[in-house]
Amino acid sequence: MNTKFVAFTAAAAVAGAMAVQPASARDQLQIVGSSTVYPYAQAVAEEFANATGNPAPVLESTGSGGGMKIFCQGIGAEHPDITNASRAMKPSEYEMCQENGVEDITEVQIGSDGLSLAVSREGADLDLTKTQIYKALAKQIPVDGELVDNPNTTWSDIDSSLPDAEILVYGPPPTSGTRDAFVELVMVSGCMDLPYWEEKGEDAAEEGCAPMRQDGPFVEAGENDNLIVQRLEADAKALGIFGYSFLFENQDKLKPVAVEGVEPSFATIESGEYPVARPLFFYIKNAHRGVIPGMEDYIAEFVSEEAFGPDGYLKERGLVPLGDERRAEVREAALEGKTMEPK
Repeated sequence: MNTKFVAFTAAAAVAGAMAVQPASARDQLQIVGSSTVYPYAQAVAEEFANATGNPAPVLESTGSGGGMKIFCQGIGAEHPDITNASRAMKPSEYEMCQENGVEDITEVQIGSDGLSLAVSREGADLDLTKTQIYKALAKQIPVDGELVDNPNTTWSDIDSSLPDAEILVYGPPPTSGTRDAFVELVMVSGCMDLPYWEEKGEDAAEEGCAPMRQDGPFVEAGENDNLIVQRLEADAKALGIFGYSFLFENQDKLKPVAVEGVEPSFATIESGEYPVARPLFFYIKNAHRGVIPGMEDYIAEFVSEEAFGPDGYLKERGLVPLGDERRAEVREAALEGKTMEPK
């Protein structure tokens, strides 16, 4: 028995001896993290509860970054067992976990997602390049060889072929993995096609192209993607940014914006044709396995063929499944608690 497990067991025993409050408060799994992964985790939690009779996990949508901060704070009943993430754990987050005694972690890639832009079904059909999106949403852009505050207020300011409509895009906050992925896959990639940033180099672009404008056209909409859907329904000229699952689940209300001529779909994301695809994950605190009731069953349910397989119920919610070989590797690592490599 490792020292982390002993420490956690002792803490749980003390908590149990003191328990006058309902034991169910910590008889449930605690899961935090990405709003993009949330609907998948919610579906697994429902199946897990129905199949095992255990209470459904307490599931919080904190954003990937927020989830990592909470997850890495320590081991014990007061800390969550699993964190969901719409990007891989960063080296700085891995170090934070290690420093706080969260040393044994298993990384589980559940599938892929297409970071999506969408409009109301009443909105205009749009096809944007990543550079046009950068010019619409960056805090500063190069103009005549100088970096200036973004002067663009309408899409037609960027390109006369685009609608003469005000730029208004609802997107995720800085704590969100979707925001991190959007910056990396769209903002930085899009700006690098401009001579100014090509000359400056990739390191300068990663720093200079990441800040989003704060003068109105880009609105941070929090971690609740359903609120973005409601805002797009109310304003046909507005765009929203979220994972493919929300677009898939709201196809009766929304339609995709093509990026570089390609719309997100299961086929285009899986093939890599869609240029803004990304992997999705959850991370397991292995010191909690065998201590928190139902944890092993929840993990087994998530990596079952019925859940994340090619015909699984998570695909019905928008998840793009992994290939057969990769899926088998992920399942084995998740069930056996394989410790992830240092970041």
